[in-house]
Amino acid sequence: MIPIDIIESTANELMAKAAIEIPDDYLTGLKAAADSEDGDLSSFVLHAMLENYDAAKEDGRAMCGDTGTPRWYVKMGNEARIEGGPVALEAALRRATADATAAVPLRPNRVHPLWRTDHNNNVGIGAPEIEYAFEPDGEWIDLITVHKGGLFGTDYRMLFPSDGIEGIKRFYLDSLVAFGKRGLACQPAIIGIGLGGTKDACMVLGKRAACLRTVGDRNSDPRIAEIEDEFKELGNSIGMGAMGFVGKHMVIDCNIEVGYCHTGGMQMSVHAFCLSSRRAVARVHADGRVEYRTDPDWFTPYQRRETVEWELPASHAKSA
Repeated sequence: MIPIDIIESTANELMAKAAIEIPDDYLTGLKAAADSEDGDLSSFVLHAMLENYDAAKEDGRAMCGDTGTPRWYVKMGNEARIEGGPVALEAALRRATADATAAVPLRPNRVHPLWRTDHNNNVGIGAPEIEYAFEPDGEWIDLITVHKGGLFGTDYRMLFPSDGIEGIKRFYLDSLVAFGKRGLACQPAIIGIGLGGTKDACMVLGKRAACLRTVGDRNSDPRIAEIEDEFKELGNSIGMGAMGFVGKHMVIDCNIEVGYCHTGGMQMSVHAFCLSSRRAVARVHADGRVEYRTDPDWFTPYQRRETVEWELPASHAKSA
């Protein structure tokens, strides 16, 4: 049984880590971009952000004045049991969000869409979002918080099978140009692409691809992995860099996730994370141990399964 007080204290710690500390994989990618960027304004922005990250960690304060919209991803091992059950879990995550808004502090960005009611704690109807996944075996729970910008930096289009890879490329580049020219995203960023599913599932896939995969990670399907490499290079070839200025580093990495879709369509969503890539992860075990990390490890073989039933692959079973 996982104690609820440990879940809540861990969630509080994660909120601070996500707001203040840049994950190493993203920081490495950003430094590589800064080292080779030759656009004057783009280079200035990248180096200024790197200095800001150092200052944020040294001073223990949020790395960006707009701390986005905190959200939670929760993954549970099949044998995990939580004190108080799922309702207690959600209450703990909502309390941690409210507490961190005051303690870190985070900017209270959440308001009612019509009445603009603001509780000053990033909690309200449907906020923060909490999404779930499950894994075979295990008595642990993974808590992942992502502080993603909540305004723009995302687009969707219904493509058709005949559009093919070239149609996917066109929409991808259209989206990046719009993000840069209209100031709809803070570049450079990890770009997530969702392909297939229903419209809502496609949007979820793209956002998870942007927020829950690390720089340098590649899809387990080698054909999709090749497209990811191509799209990273393609996104950096349009003459735009940091914050849409002239440059050659708009994309730190490109991640693609797919879902089976209706035979007549090919849904596509494009999501930019943030120049401040904010995520933090912890695994809470049944004995109370907490292990912090920065890789969400969300897209496991089980999450990408195609079969009705699940059988642990032989190679995985041997290593386990």
